[in-house]
Amino acid sequence: MADGRREPGALESEIMTVLQHAGEALSTAEVRQRLGGELAYTTVVTILSRMHDKGLLVRTKAGRAFRYAPVSDEPGLAAHRMHQVMNGRPDRDTVLARFVETLSDEDERRVRELLEGR
Repeated sequence: MADGRREPGALESEIMTVLQHAGEALSTAEVRQRLGGELAYTTVVTILSRMHDKGLLVRTKAGRAFRYAPVSDEPGLAAHRMHQVMNGRPDRDTVLARFVETLSDEDERRVRELLEGR
C-alpha cells in the first residue's frame, strides 16, 4: 500500500511462510527476527496469538514463552481457509455453486473422484 501499511492478512501470511519454512516450532523472538526484526515484539505476539486462536497454529510452552508451529501443511491450511469462508456465509449453496462453475474440467473430474471415494 502507498502509506506503508500491509494489506489485510499479509502479516499472517508472512508469519505462516516463516513458520512453514522453519521446520521446527519458533519462539516469538525467532519469528520476529526472521521477519526482519522491524516489527514490535508485541505486534508479533498479537498476530501469533490470533493465529493460534483461529486454529492455524499450535503452541507449546517453552519456559515462560511459547513456541509456535503450523497445524498443517500449505494444502491443509488452504483447505482450512476455504472451510472458514464457507462457515461464515448464510448463502453456502450459492457460494458452492459459484465455486463449482469456475472449476476446470480436470478439477471437476478430480472433485467427483474425491467425493466418490469418501
